[in-house]
Amino acid sequence: QVHLVESGGGLVQAGGSLRLSCAASYSAYAMGWFRQAPGKGRVFVVAIDYESEKIHYSDSVKGRITISRNNAMHAVYLQMNSLKPEDTAVYYCATSGQMARMLKGDIDSWGQGTQVTVSS
Repeated sequence: QVHLVESGGGLVQAGGSLRLSCAASYSAYAMGWFRQAPGKGRVFVVAIDYESEKIHYSDSVKGRITISRNNAMHAVYLQMNSLKPEDTAVYYCATSGQMARMLKGDIDSWGQGTQVTVSS
């Protein structure tokens, strides 16, 4: 099981930007981000494969976020721009052995989450 530690969350005004980082104990095949808004379930945001060739975005964030990874550093990053109040959530880093499994929410390891709050 991969140990994951997220960082970079915080409070930002609408229209602002944040960069989240996830440090992993090793680089899994599929790494990505999910989020959980207050009172709602955890939902998929974005995922990237080991070679950084395949990236899947949820429609709610497409065009506003960029995911990247550094396998040598065992890290994955999430650059979020043009943030909206509805982006407010706890963001979780996640890994899976297969992209198809990650897209279904079949996750091998979760981080502890980092809070992102976007004020209007």
